[in-house]
Amino acid sequence: MIRTGTEYLEGLKDGREVYVDGERVHDVASHPALKPIVAAKARMYDLHHETPSLTFADADGTHSLLQAPPLTKEDWQKKWDGVDLVLRDLGGTVTRMGDETVGEMWSLADGRDVLASIDPRFAGNIDRHIREVVTKDPFHVSANTDPKGDRSRPVDQRDPDMMIRVVRETDAGIVIRGAKFETAAPYADQAFLKPTVGAWTDEKESQHAVGCIVKMGAPGVKHICRASFATQGSATDHPIGARFDEVEALVVFDDVLIPWEDVFFYRHTRAAQFIRGTLHRYSAFPYVLRLLHNADAMIGAAMWNARQTGLEKLQGVQEQLAELVCYREGIRAHLTASIALAETSPAGFLMPNQSILYAGRVLACSQLPVAMHTARELIGGQVCVTPDAAQFAGEAGEWLRKFYTLNECWDAEDRRRLLAYARDLLTSGYAGHRLAFAQFAQAPHFSHLAAVYRSFDFEGPLDLVRRAAGLSDQVMGKDKIGKAA
Repeated sequence: MIRTGTEYLEGLKDGREVYVDGERVHDVASHPALKPIVAAKARMYDLHHETPSLTFADADGTHSLLQAPPLTKEDWQKKWDGVDLVLRDLGGTVTRMGDETVGEMWSLADGRDVLASIDPRFAGNIDRHIREVVTKDPFHVSANTDPKGDRSRPVDQRDPDMMIRVVRETDAGIVIRGAKFETAAPYADQAFLKPTVGAWTDEKESQHAVGCIVKMGAPGVKHICRASFATQGSATDHPIGARFDEVEALVVFDDVLIPWEDVFFYRHTRAAQFIRGTLHRYSAFPYVLRLLHNADAMIGAAMWNARQTGLEKLQGVQEQLAELVCYREGIRAHLTASIALAETSPAGFLMPNQSILYAGRVLACSQLPVAMHTARELIGGQVCVTPDAAQFAGEAGEWLRKFYTLNECWDAEDRRRLLAYARDLLTSGYAGHRLAFAQFAQAPHFSHLAAVYRSFDFEGPLDLVRRAAGLSDQVMGKDKIGKAA
């Protein structure tokens, strides 16, 4: 039931329409811009066959535990351990690998009754797709952000294709047009296409209120990729970007047929509003977990630099390293607490404590630029000025080896390797791209804060101040009336 890496690669040969650098790609798995990250995903599939701790068995066979809906705290800890194992094996942090997007389907299941009350035809599709993700083991991603167009204009005055829309119904299903930006779509099997961030209170938006599964090789789906960092330098000089660039694409849907069995809702703004409010209640966990791995990479690079250069014992260096550790441990504490105080969801899954998880996401994302700057300060300016590996191997290599050798323990090659890694992690074009991605991958920062506001229980602090300030007992009831009004 778990596919092999070879089976995953074969599945990409479905005639999908992918464009890179202005040209049609005929073999996604071998194209230089996509080959490294596709190989990483294939390795993830093969690793499941080598590592029993990544799997579980039921009456239908053996499956990836990363795809299974969580029912216990132990399930969440196993998922955490599984992501740790996969990323350590790959040797880098990869965000879009399936486990962090399948949780959006579990959120759909939690809203099954709400969606069924809006349109009962599609409720069964949710349960079936959750099960098929487990049994068929697809590489499942999600499509979120639309081009949107000129947002100073009302939705009905823009080019309607600027947001995904339903253009007609057929006996076979709905037909959609528009576009979405999506990470990993060119080498994924399917995507959960859902409404973008918005209020979804105007019925004029209803044609854009659609949620469905789209096969990435379906007729009419076109993947127009951005330039890849994998082709902009060798892995010797760009050890992260050349191996782990998860290529985004503008995915164009040119009259794409979505079979009825793949539709969850359409032409319902209330459904879109509900989904946007609950979408990340599970998927925020693996998303924040990736940022924990990124924090470890920054700490490791900064600490190795301190040891190489002999600055580890300086108090100022220790203090800055401690700041990075506080950032890292803050993320870990939120993840741990969200499991410890997890709650049963409407669908019967175990849902991480929402207030704690969303607060952890705000911490991880909002403080990431600060943490990166601290790491840059600790490593210093040599990350910006160190020559590439060809220079070390060339005619001038003798001089570079002289000035980059630190002592009998640290030779020039180890120094060059560490600085190349730190540059790619903190100061390269790839590093800037990843920083921007982290700020918007699930939602913009204001949406992160809105999730915290919606999930936090204000009644405790309100009652505390009511008692401490001597407010009348009636104010709590009056406050509820005021909120309702």
